[in-house]
Amino acid sequence: MVMMLTGQRRKLRRVEVERAPRLGLIRPTSLGFRVTVRLHDGQTPEDYTRVLDKLAHAWKVHSVRLAGWKPGKVTLVATLVDPLDSVTIPVLSDGLLRVRVGLLDTGAPFVVDFRTVPHWLNVGATQSGKSNLANDLVVGLAPQPVALVGFDLKGGVEFTPYEARMSALATERAECAELLADLVGIIKDRMALCRRHRVKNIWHPRLPEAERPVPIVVLVDEVAELFLMADKKKEQDEVSAVATRLLRVAQLGRAFGIYLVVCGQRVGSDLGSGVTALRAQLTGRICHMVNDEETAKMALGDMDPGALVAARQISPNKPGTAIVIGSEGRWHRMRSVHVTEEQAEAAAAAHAHLTPTWAQLTRGAAATSDLDPSEVEEFTEPDLEDLPV
Repeated sequence: MVMMLTGQRRKLRRVEVERAPRLGLIRPTSLGFRVTVRLHDGQTPEDYTRVLDKLAHAWKVHSVRLAGWKPGKVTLVATLVDPLDSVTIPVLSDGLLRVRVGLLDTGAPFVVDFRTVPHWLNVGATQSGKSNLANDLVVGLAPQPVALVGFDLKGGVEFTPYEARMSALATERAECAELLADLVGIIKDRMALCRRHRVKNIWHPRLPEAERPVPIVVLVDEVAELFLMADKKKEQDEVSAVATRLLRVAQLGRAFGIYLVVCGQRVGSDLGSGVTALRAQLTGRICHMVNDEETAKMALGDMDPGALVAARQISPNKPGTAIVIGSEGRWHRMRSVHVTEEQAEAAAAAHAHLTPTWAQLTRGAAATSDLDPSEVEEFTEPDLEDLPV
């Protein structure tokens, strides 16, 4: 026993974290190469995450990313050139509630998949590409059997061109409050539907296809306008109602086919606790170039410190470039496909016949926006195996 402890003590003394990596086979990829590195005793994947920029310079490549790890090993992927210099792939519908909107720095397409990540936060300064991403979503969702709802607090200038494909469009906060009350009522109606069929969400196979409700994607532009108050006494009740209803939609929407894309130039905790609570429900994050650090922190700070650093390095010379965090939980650089307002407007007009009316969507919905806690607790988020492929 003494000899074993002595040997173990000597081994512990020999641990050196800063040592040259032991490289495995170098395998080519479409944009560079991939290599597996064996970790020395005492090393962790974080030791390599901290020196990725140094490795890129040492290997004379555009970038190096940590693609994955197993006990004792990490896999590094080197990219020789920047695949985001030119993004020419078309925007495509990629299945129900899936839209291919851009390209990742790995060369793979970036897909916004509401079935997997139901709610998204999209922030960016003027001319950063934030509105372009909304155009991409309109083009990709327009031919699908889904309903689109717009909250446009810029007086309607962002979403009015696509009104032909939208079931409802609100341009004032009071109108948003009414639409949110209707959405909460739709959730309550769909709860009753699921209860009748003894299922936990609208995607369950036991729910008859003829009774499956239409999915609703809600696009919110300039979310800060929903929370700003010029006169606290006069506007506090309205802001409180909007914040509460929006949070309820975010918390319960996924199980009942309602999905959010919340956009804004300036999104910070100074807007109130309602924004912070909402942010926690928006698990998909897209951060373009922003003018203030607080917005970047709101989008990425609670997810990955490395993503926050990368967001500060986005160049204004590459509009549409963003740091994204999706279903993998890892951050990537992404650049969205450039879609003009005219192209998105044409897509909305071409598929206007697929637009369900707001009366159709709210038919049978509860007239009140109140939800009893006992009703909420009966339902959970849908399992991925329940979702249609």
